[in-house]
Amino acid sequence: MKAAWNFIGVIAVLAAVAAPLSAQETIKAGVKATKEAVVKDATIVADRTKDGLSKTGEVITDGWITSRIHERFVGESLLKRSDISVDTDKHVVTLTGTVVSAAGRRKASSIAKRTEGVHSVVNHLTIGPKKD
Repeated sequence: MKAAWNFIGVIAVLAAVAAPLSAQETIKAGVKATKEAVVKDATIVADRTKDGLSKTGEVITDGWITSRIHERFVGESLLKRSDISVDTDKHVVTLTGTVVSAAGRRKASSIAKRTEGVHSVVNHLTIGPKKD
């Protein structure tokens, strides 16, 4: 009986190996095409989500970005006594005004760059005392 099971195992292995190569190639081609389609669709969805919605599901507009950056500036110790204007156009943020230190200038730019929906930041901040 043991010999019969060994024989059946050998036959099963030979049958699997003897499967036509064209069938294996067809399966591989199908797997590759499916993978490429999934990756392409996932990329499209990720891009649309990145451009259109925040993590909380809010629509990301230029006004939303401007408000979010102002909100993130509040309470930041390096930006105290600063006078910063934020303008957003097509997800490009422009910072103008004055900050009291180079570290404050870098921090403002960093905060703006890390804000959802921002594509780039133009930093025109100057270092000096707040203008009254």
